[in-house]
Amino acid sequence: MQTETRGQPARGGEAMRPRATETPVLELAGFRLRSRLFVGTGKYLRDGEPDYELMRAALDASGCEVVTVAVRRERLIDRQGRSLLDFLDLKRYTILPNTAGCFSAEDAVRSARLGRELLEGMDNPGARWVKLEVLADKRTLLPDPFGTLAALEALVKEGFVVLAYSNDDPVLARRLKNAGAASVMPLGSPIGSGQGVLNPCNIRIILEDLKADDPQYPVIVDAGVGTASDVTIAMELGADGVLLNTGIASARDPVAMAHAMRHALEAGWLARGAGRIPRKLYASASSPLEGVIAPSRPV
Repeated sequence: MQTETRGQPARGGEAMRPRATETPVLELAGFRLRSRLFVGTGKYLRDGEPDYELMRAALDASGCEVVTVAVRRERLIDRQGRSLLDFLDLKRYTILPNTAGCFSAEDAVRSARLGRELLEGMDNPGARWVKLEVLADKRTLLPDPFGTLAALEALVKEGFVVLAYSNDDPVLARRLKNAGAASVMPLGSPIGSGQGVLNPCNIRIILEDLKADDPQYPVIVDAGVGTASDVTIAMELGADGVLLNTGIASARDPVAMAHAMRHALEAGWLARGAGRIPRKLYASASSPLEGVIAPSRPV
């Protein structure tokens, strides 16, 4: 598979070595991505109507290269005749169609085909991708593990590159990877809940299991991110990236929050590589106690 680069190519054949404050390039589904933050396009509203200008400003602030679009649920044409895609620079962003709002494997497969047809006509490289979501019910919006696995198997047979949204279940994550998922995307917490990473232990197990025989296999935490510290925690756990939407779009200031998420991801990656100090029950002085001034004696 030919590798594509959405960022700037290395000059003179030099290796793309990151600066101390840069995350390294992420290899994912044949692409080389400088940004490990994936951002959605829903919920940017003003007076109940889509605010595409705000969406565009937030995406720019986030520094993302991959933008997700819900093929089934998004209204690509609003009441004013404006198309969501008219506000996305298709030369700058790789569009990742997703099957949000699908509650059966059959519906998810149909939505994936629709996304592929739409993007092939626009010559966007994201046409062969799909972020697979098969949800169990409208109350929890949790993934249906059986429907997700069935849809994944069908889509892989059709040549799709599938990024599979999943519960934070290590057993299911292994099944999805073995069935051909290009990336497994375990949830941090339920969609739009803003609860952050509720089960870091399971995320760590998923990372350990899926990377045991392939350290470069991409695992991206998806859903439940409420603020910048949630992104940092996901990256400190060892995730390869974070996908979010509501945490930015529904913030009081989406553009400022997009900036925060961008820097939080970089901070989490740097902290992960630097290595945190061990947790201790008691204090440990930062300065040595030897040679301190002796306590004064009463006169």
